[in-house]
Amino acid sequence: MERLKQSLRGGRQFLREGSETCTGGGTGFIGTALTQLLKARGHEVTLVSRKPGPDRITWDELAKSGLPRCDAAVNLAGENILNPLRRWNETFQKEVLSSRLETTQILARAINKAPQPPQAWVLVTGVGVVLGRGGGAIGHMLLPFRLGLGGPIGPGHQFFPWIHIRDLAGILTHAAEASHVQGVLNGVAPAPTTTNAEFAKAFGAALGRPAFMPLPSVVVQAVFGRERAVMLLEGQKVVPRRTLATGYQYSFPELGAALKEVVA
Repeated sequence: MERLKQSLRGGRQFLREGSETCTGGGTGFIGTALTQLLKARGHEVTLVSRKPGPDRITWDELAKSGLPRCDAAVNLAGENILNPLRRWNETFQKEVLSSRLETTQILARAINKAPQPPQAWVLVTGVGVVLGRGGGAIGHMLLPFRLGLGGPIGPGHQFFPWIHIRDLAGILTHAAEASHVQGVLNGVAPAPTTTNAEFAKAFGAALGRPAFMPLPSVVVQAVFGRERAVMLLEGQKVVPRRTLATGYQYSFPELGAALKEVVA
């Protein structure tokens, strides 16, 4: 699930064809998909990144020189809190916190100082599963499920909110383009609430593999630490009521179709 919080100036929020969007954290899994969609819809995109490059500015340049002219600003930056390769120690906790707070503060200051501030500001924070090829949760889950070693996490009855990467990028674009969209949106699929066991079964079916080998709670706690393990073992029930009310049309509202597209 992704929660999208938009802070608007002047009550307007609208991107026309050829508009310019500044995207922080735009080189990652979600940012790449968003950039591709924005360009396909005729928009120009400037990325804010740690490293310089074509059509990019660095966070240091943003802090020193200010925000280039843009019609919308989107911040996707943030360390993956559920990175299984990182131990949940004080160093990583500080990295997670600073990667979100510092980038948001830098972008907010740049917007406040801009002679022509953007009409829309979209801030993205994530507590769930984004499905897509080449990244996200699927990248860590694919091998064990292909080998027939996949299954539910812990008890399996916990809620497991999810969304296809194409729909997450679509909601972000919809939020920036549509003048009536504002406030907090839940970026989660509109399918009936999915449990972790149901997700595992559907993922196994998409691969043509069994998926009945549970990952014990004690192993989850050992890998992720007790604090992070709660996110996986307890889950959240999330419904995209406001997202649907804005008129967004999902490309992948059902889990089976979303998973088949990802593993095809």
